Amino acid sequence: MTRCSDKENDEQSDDGAEKPSKNQKKRSKGGKHVSFPPDEQIVSGFAEHSNTDRKADSCLTLTEVTVAYQQSCSKHQVQPRAHILHQLQQGVCVGGSVKCLDLKGERLDHRSCEALEVVLKSLHFDFINLQAAQLEENGASSLLDMILYYESTSHLDISDNSSMGTSGWRALAHLIKQSVRLSRLDVCNVPVVDYPAQSLSKALLTSRLTVLHLHNAQLSGMPLYTLVGALKSNRALQELHLTSNLLNSYQDALQIGDLLRYNTTLQMLELSNNAVADAGLEELCDGLRWQTAGLKILLLKNNQITAKGMVHLAKALPVLKVLQVLDLGENLLGNEGIQVIREPLMLNSSVLQLGLAQANITCEGAVALAEFLAESRQIQQLDVRQNEVKLGGLMALCLALRMNQSLARLDLDYIPPQEQDEFLMETQTRLLSEINQRCLANASVSGLATETSETLPAEADGPADSMTTA
Repeated sequence: MTRCSDKENDEQSDDGAEKPSKNQKKRSKGGKHVSFPPDEQIVSGFAEHSNTDRKADSCLTLTEVTVAYQQSCSKHQVQPRAHILHQLQQGVCVGGSVKCLDLKGERLDHRSCEALEVVLKSLHFDFINLQAAQLEENGASSLLDMILYYESTSHLDISDNSSMGTSGWRALAHLIKQSVRLSRLDVCNVPVVDYPAQSLSKALLTSRLTVLHLHNAQLSGMPLYTLVGALKSNRALQELHLTSNLLNSYQDALQIGDLLRYNTTLQMLELSNNAVADAGLEELCDGLRWQTAGLKILLLKNNQITAKGMVHLAKALPVLKVLQVLDLGENLLGNEGIQVIREPLMLNSSVLQLGLAQANITCEGAVALAEFLAESRQIQQLDVRQNEVKLGGLMALCLALRMNQSLARLDLDYIPPQEQDEFLMETQTRLLSEINQRCLANASVSGLATETSETLPAEADGPADSMTTA
């Protein structure tokens, strides 16, 4: 089966000359499984040839694909992977499409990757998981070439593969740049620095990716500068996840703020578990002011932000027209920080969901939030879990909901009975019940009754005694 080299011809070195990988040279010379078409067949030839192959291969049953995979393994002198056989035997194929090919944790050497070609050419997958597959340079290059040529998946996870080498990263860049089907890519827990950062950024200039996860990718500094440079002109990417990259409050926050000034396509930006801090938040807010279309979701959990940072946010909130979801959880905002943003929140006309979990808030802060709720006509979701909100705060929130007609979900902590006497327990139960009923009524009126919003991420390790109303 042939795989086109036109996918590779666009990626050139700085002097304009193509630098094929060792793996590509080996294939073109050795003629094992791959022969590249002449230049006149590039582009139009690829589409026609690929569609013909796909149409023929889509007629295969999963049983036939399983047999073909076993024969391919024998040809390449590797043992068929039991996990892969199980997935093929137990999978459900609809029109040549299967939900997932899960290769997480499988050690895929070069020959094992080559043996997978018969699977990749026969089936489409919604998700291919290559996380921690111990891909080495030739194997990674070979496998990614296949995924590109056969357009095998719309979601690829290649996280935790730190030995892909230059050829592997070049093949990944070609996949990002050329694939018409790939819409989501996860490259996490891998250093995206130097050549990987450059090749990824260059590919993003013209890619069709809509979702990109780069968690724990050591992006701080020059890698982020390179990435932002490409994303300023990118018009396809809608979600960018950059958690746990040690992004700082100076150069990094400045780059992100600059991105927000120029990019109006990005709709979700996740920066949780970094060190943006108060000074960095000022840069982000400066960028947010330029957003007349675009960013709707900003997640800033655990970023060393304090009440001082809320001063910058307070200046930006009244003029924001697009931002709908703001998560400031796990930052030490305190009651002072809530007081600072209380009135600006009332003046804001866009924010629908506000995350303040574990933000060092007590009853005083809850009262300030209640004052905001009483005036708000658009807030739909509020998360105040893992704060010291006791009975007084619950009373204030309950009273506010008697006037509020938009809040459909309020996340609160449930105080265990052993921590309070019977009267307080009964009062808490009554207040929580009323809060729940009023949220449900608001949800029903606004048409949100059947929706379960996951935009503000749930606390994976949160306390078992937390509760969600509505």
